[in-house]
Amino acid sequence: MRIRVLLAAAATLLPLTACSPGSDSGAGDGKATAAGFPYTVTNCGVKTTYQAPPKRAVTMNQHVTEILLALGLKDRIAGTAYLDDKILPEYEKAYRSRPVLAKEYPSYEKLLAANPDFVYGGYASSFAENDGRSRAALAKSGINSRLNIESCADKPVTMDDLYREIRETGATFGVRDRAEKWVRSARAELARATKRTEGGRPPSVFVYDSGDKTAFTAGGKGIGNDIIERAGGRNVMADLDKPFGDASWETVVDRRPDVILIYDYGATTVAQKKKRLLDDPALKDVPAVRNKRFAVLPLSDVVLGVRAPKAVEKLAEQLR
Repeated sequence: MRIRVLLAAAATLLPLTACSPGSDSGAGDGKATAAGFPYTVTNCGVKTTYQAPPKRAVTMNQHVTEILLALGLKDRIAGTAYLDDKILPEYEKAYRSRPVLAKEYPSYEKLLAANPDFVYGGYASSFAENDGRSRAALAKSGINSRLNIESCADKPVTMDDLYREIRETGATFGVRDRAEKWVRSARAELARATKRTEGGRPPSVFVYDSGDKTAFTAGGKGIGNDIIERAGGRNVMADLDKPFGDASWETVVDRRPDVILIYDYGATTVAQKKKRLLDDPALKDVPAVRNKRFAVLPLSDVVLGVRAPKAVEKLAEQLR
């Protein structure tokens, strides 16, 4: 499944170093003032100083596209690529107004043809060296870049990392005030969702992304694990020391999850995934399978993007 390639881990996460704070113009068109620049940030091992906010960004994965749209930066997007599922309805009109460079990743030549001054990748694969799109290659062409920090984290990713992603991106584009407004709203949304999950025994949850001979699942290092915990569940594969990875079906049987959370994306439908689980005789005594207790979230809900806070509420409702 393509998520196996997309979520390959990258470099070591290093701390942020920033210059003086700035604010945005408050306009809804994505334009920013020059306040807060030069701005220096270290992202996934790459240190960059911005003299001014990017004007022509290319977003290489859906969740980072939605981050820029959530920050009101539609007019700063010169091109997009690689959807996993449907764009959120509130961003659909803005998304449709932007050029789509490729169904998956654009070639290096097509990327350069968009004349970007900034490339924003959601997964490490967006900067694949063997495809000529490494961050070093982009830098040689005078193009700055950012990788979503879930793809290079060296510790479990939480909502605090999401807030950092939003704040650093907002600072890069000169719209710090918008980023702070989004963070405040997200915190309030999470507080409402988690208050409803207090009390009771947390149901054990196994994530089924894909796989036949082995189960490709969510480990303990990705935001998906944090979403499960905040929704009132317990990830049975939390000891898997990566955001995503393979687990044996024997392990799934031994850990007896109460609920199976299916990630919805790609060519294999939720119905097909359920059928695969229900038809496997080895799983017949797993409580979630025996009781046909499934939850479903789109893939874009469970990676480090603007959907994650809402995903807590959506999953909590399914775990009750």
